[in-house]
Amino acid sequence: MTNDAEELVRPRPESGDADIYDEDGNVRGDFLALVGAAIADRDTIFLRQHVARLHESEIGDLLESLQPDQRLALVHLLGDQFDMTALTEVDETIRREIVDQLPNEQIAAAIGELDSDDAVYILEDLDTEDREEILAQLPFTERVRLRRALDYPESSAGRRMQTEFVAVPPFWTVGQTIDYMRDEEDLPYSFSQIFVIDPTFRLLGAVDLDKILRTKRQTKVESIMRETNHPIPAEMDQEEAAQLFEQYDLLSAAVVDENDRLVGVLTIDDVVDVIHEEADEDIKRLGGVGDEELSDNVFSTVRSRFLWLLINLGTALLSASVIGLFDESIEKMIALAVLMPIVASMGGNAGTQTMTVTVRALATGDIDIYNAGRIIRREAGVGIANGALFSVIMGAIAATWFHDYQLGFVIGAAMVINLFAAALAGILLPLLLDKVGADPAIASSVFVTTVTDCTGFFAFLGIATWWFGI
Repeated sequence: MTNDAEELVRPRPESGDADIYDEDGNVRGDFLALVGAAIADRDTIFLRQHVARLHESEIGDLLESLQPDQRLALVHLLGDQFDMTALTEVDETIRREIVDQLPNEQIAAAIGELDSDDAVYILEDLDTEDREEILAQLPFTERVRLRRALDYPESSAGRRMQTEFVAVPPFWTVGQTIDYMRDEEDLPYSFSQIFVIDPTFRLLGAVDLDKILRTKRQTKVESIMRETNHPIPAEMDQEEAAQLFEQYDLLSAAVVDENDRLVGVLTIDDVVDVIHEEADEDIKRLGGVGDEELSDNVFSTVRSRFLWLLINLGTALLSASVIGLFDESIEKMIALAVLMPIVASMGGNAGTQTMTVTVRALATGDIDIYNAGRIIRREAGVGIANGALFSVIMGAIAATWFHDYQLGFVIGAAMVINLFAAALAGILLPLLLDKVGADPAIASSVFVTTVTDCTGFFAFLGIATWWFGI
């Protein structure tokens, strides 16, 4: 630790305590340099004054910007002043890297100060042995709550819920409820509604806080409660729960077990995280990169991408075999070799457009059995229309380029066929994969590209062979 004299001469962040970001939203370079120097000098005074007081999300961004050895050193130097909630703001690789280096006693002490949803988020990444050792050090009630949440499937509402909530019986008065909230210390840090339950914890309804504040003290809770807005089964997938929040503009929702007993509450801040994670996951899977993070090392990244690249190699060989069927035609007419990548490329791009819209619609629940037929017809029409437009454009270019109007006709016809096939593949393949239980985001791109390549090559080379008699 530095002495007081060293503390006085260390420069301070120029933009004020609350501003650690530059104009692009990245952690400022000068702030990073100051933190790095403080870590190197083991200047705990500076770190506790200018890092420990940051918001958890800011600490998370700072951790992701530091070097791996600096991250661990920062956590150790901050000690009990390190906000463990910040670990919910970093990617999984960094979280595991930090947690694996902390003693279980320190994690247990920190977990005890967290909301249950944040505690579960950290505990679920730990090995079973370490998790059990940490849970054993927690108070009985808290241990039971966390175990119950951890028993629910990963990516379920039960895993995301907060087990701290306010619940009262229906025969209580508003005055009793207000007094209870004032006197009880073991309440959530923030909440917007009070749940009404029977003696078996079966959910009866809910009362918003503003309703409580505007009602006379002697009024019974049961007379002002309403039916709970869309209680969420604990086993429900977190993405489906997020869709309910979006559809009904919820700020929070009760989570119930299979017997309609209240077990937790899902809040909008958790749902925002779910929406971000699911969108991020879909985008990555469309590119065939799995669950990799920016902080992953070279080996992990290669392992994540290798499988789909291998599958793509197989589909590329299939496309090449289609070209091989027309090797004599290509030898006799070199223009075919020049133009055929254009047909395949246009089909691939058109298929990707349709596939992206379809996969996103499936993820948000905007496409179902009732409107699927209409959307398929629309995409087929778009494929034909775009095919006709680009057949004219590309036909004119090819005819001018090679001084052969017949070649322009051939590539124009192939363009119509391939863009129509691309539109159908872009919507039908994700729908089919979703129907059989496969993730359309992770598998569609490879299959759609294969269809458009094979169709494009076969249509263009086949029509050319027939038309020119080669």
